[in-house]
Amino acid sequence: MDITPVADTAKAPAANFTGDVYVTAIKKPEPPSRLVASLVRFTPGARTNWHSHVNGQTLHVTEGAGLVASRDGTVIRMRAGDTVWTPPGEEHWHGGTGSTCMSHIAMLEGPEEGGDGTTWLEPVTDEQYTAANAS
Repeated sequence: MDITPVADTAKAPAANFTGDVYVTAIKKPEPPSRLVASLVRFTPGARTNWHSHVNGQTLHVTEGAGLVASRDGTVIRMRAGDTVWTPPGEEHWHGGTGSTCMSHIAMLEGPEEGGDGTTWLEPVTDEQYTAANAS
């Protein structure tokens, strides 16, 4: 049994996020485990780029309210206590609403060959984000 001290919080890279997003790593993949988990905090209007995960992703909202949207136009409004699953390969984005912060624990299983299996894509446009907020 081990205890891992709290990791430093870092600003999420602008290459993959719009707005102010902060990430605190919880669990990195260490064989034989492939679990990756992070606490991610989004300010109002902040969001990820479009992306997908080779083995899917689970988001558990710990505070506030936010959005997760997929390419097919599905938009889910998430609130504290909600858990959302995005299936393997589904292109999606998530973040705070236009007026609220949102924090979630993002959990995924990395591929056998290592890493986290995330494919980062283009930013969510302001038009896409505004439409999701209005739905």
